[in-house]
Amino acid sequence: MHAPLFKIRENDKFGFIDTQGRVVIEPQYLEAEDFYNGFSRVRFNDKLVHMDSLGRLLLKHIFNFIGFFEEGLARVQLVNRWGFIDSRGNLAIMARYEDAGDFTGGLAPVRHQGYYGFIRPDGEWGVRPEFEGAREFSGGLAPARLAGKWGYIDEEGGLAIPPQFDGCRSFQGEVAFVRQGELWGLINRPGELLAEPQFEFQEGYANGEFFEGLALIAQDGRFGFINRAGELAVEPAFSFAGDFGDGLAPVQLHHRFGYINQSGEMAIPPRFEDAGVFSGGLAPVRTNGYWGFIDQSGEWRVPPKYEASLPFREGLALVVKKGRWLYINKEGMVAWKER
Repeated sequence: MHAPLFKIRENDKFGFIDTQGRVVIEPQYLEAEDFYNGFSRVRFNDKLVHMDSLGRLLLKHIFNFIGFFEEGLARVQLVNRWGFIDSRGNLAIMARYEDAGDFTGGLAPVRHQGYYGFIRPDGEWGVRPEFEGAREFSGGLAPARLAGKWGYIDEEGGLAIPPQFDGCRSFQGEVAFVRQGELWGLINRPGELLAEPQFEFQEGYANGEFFEGLALIAQDGRFGFINRAGELAVEPAFSFAGDFGDGLAPVQLHHRFGYINQSGEMAIPPRFEDAGVFSGGLAPVRTNGYWGFIDQSGEWRVPPKYEASLPFREGLALVVKKGRWLYINKEGMVAWKER
């Protein structure tokens, strides 16, 4: 388990603090990303490189592109070929593939001589390359394309769900998003349709992704939610909705934002100008042009006085006041502030 670190800014350069607000990596990078699986990606000599939580850069090789670490390996692009490095920066799998995805369940999709297959962490083939497209495994199944259609294969490369869809995504537990034309629906592991493709694909939204057992859907420009059985849990009645967190989801009704529970009942009346996702029992909301935080009863816990805000993570939230970054705790006390 990696200790959480938070990105900070000083003089237009980025570094990181810990949960106590202590600077652990001095602001020195013109570009830096949040940590994921123990590593950040930072801009160094005009290239992105991995940095560990001690601030050490993996500089044994410099690549055109670097991915995130999954199962101890990260995909990298060298010139126009893809391979994988380990957590020490060593090239664990030579850059010889035309494309590559991340490792999940001990297998990663790669393209070789125009076709996709799956390799193991030792670089040997787990599934021979014979597919037109492929995505990551989840729970023993992976999306794969044959003859222009998508279906699912098992870890031996056998067809588990015949190719019949225009698009599909990796399974989330027992269900997966599938697309026909511009509409998506849900299937189960045997390949049975739980919800016919009927929901609009929305750019910038987590289409078909479940949060706390419900997934956001859109029909005729209105938003609602379905459950993992493919049933409408909340009718599409809102002009906007966000994902569930702490049992509540932000929704927009009559140009104002409030929160519903998982039954679709209005738990916090729509009285805000904007609203974010609940996390750690608090949610960022905007009123009179400023952001603060409310609890699950709708009461203010941090007064609205910030120009921007992100949800809480590991006890801290990033907010902006007078153009400067601050991290605050749930009592509104400042843990760190930009000078």
